[in-house]
Amino acid sequence: MDVRHNHGSDVFVVRACNHDDGADLVALAGAHTVQVLLTTPTSSEVIASFHVGIRITALAWSSVSTSPSQTDDWVVEIAAAAADYGLFLLTKRPNVEEIVFPFGGGLSGHHGKVNDMTFCGGQSEDSSRYVATVSDDKMFMVWDLHPTLTIHSPVPIDLDPSTSTRAQPTAYVINFPHPLTTVCSHPSTSKEFLVADARGSIFLTDWRSDPDANEQASWRNASIVELVDPRAMADALCGKSVKWSSSSVAWRRDSVDIIGATFGSRFALWDLSKLQGGKPNLTGTSFPDGGHRFRWCPTYPEYFAVSTNDPTKGALINVHNTAYLPSEPTAFAVGKRPLYIRDFDFVATQGIPRIVAAVGTEVVIFYIGVES
Repeated sequence: MDVRHNHGSDVFVVRACNHDDGADLVALAGAHTVQVLLTTPTSSEVIASFHVGIRITALAWSSVSTSPSQTDDWVVEIAAAAADYGLFLLTKRPNVEEIVFPFGGGLSGHHGKVNDMTFCGGQSEDSSRYVATVSDDKMFMVWDLHPTLTIHSPVPIDLDPSTSTRAQPTAYVINFPHPLTTVCSHPSTSKEFLVADARGSIFLTDWRSDPDANEQASWRNASIVELVDPRAMADALCGKSVKWSSSSVAWRRDSVDIIGATFGSRFALWDLSKLQGGKPNLTGTSFPDGGHRFRWCPTYPEYFAVSTNDPTKGALINVHNTAYLPSEPTAFAVGKRPLYIRDFDFVATQGIPRIVAAVGTEVVIFYIGVES
């Protein structure tokens, strides 16, 4: 059965926690509030609600997050980006009020819409220390949430005096030539991020490299591999665009070599162990009028899903199986038009895969299969 939760305002971003100890947690962001849901196969419960006061454009889960289903000493820690380009660290523990810690505002941060964010990959303690953001301002930033510098924060939104002296995070910046749409990390590495731009290029970027400070094209020094979809790049150079599409890229969690993306009407898959001059190894069509989000399933990695935000199609998600790519995808209609999918993600709990989708004022959690 579907699980539905009404947020009370339009839901713009939804992110499931992919860490083992928090696999049943889902974060959703509306016009002014971020909520965290504890999910079961048949229900959902709000365990945290952060009043930020402005629309959120991106969310990312910290590796320190643990679910109440795993321990009584649970913790929620999420990074969030807002429509005014500010950034926040959201924290909640049992029997303690929610903490909203702002950072990245003003001249030290972004000056364009933050389209995506992710914590650093890897298994070390640094996986909760560094969070990366990408923006329309063409900047890729990696923020150190626990710097040794003593640049103190202003009083946080919740006016909690215990955090008013926390040092402001510092940022390492790489400038790119085009607006950036996606940033991904992988659990097997703490050095590299995938960074995708609006033109159809994907960069495997080593943010810990030390490019020449005087070099304008710092992204070239930091990039290990550049992947391209020639057709998507040609369309961008010719000024062609699909009305309901956007560039969305994802890294398959079970393999550091496999990358997927949607550009315009097509999806593309790359295998870094079989590079073809940076061109995709496989391509196909999911939505002729344009795909919007691309997500890999963390528990059944052969599955990936693509959504469209075309309201004439309704709230629709196509699920593909890499073993049967020539076959038609399985379509899941979550709502009737003019509703559409604003965002979606796979829930990381074991068993039959589930998807959580933002549709209007609701998030809908549904299975993509049945017990055999």
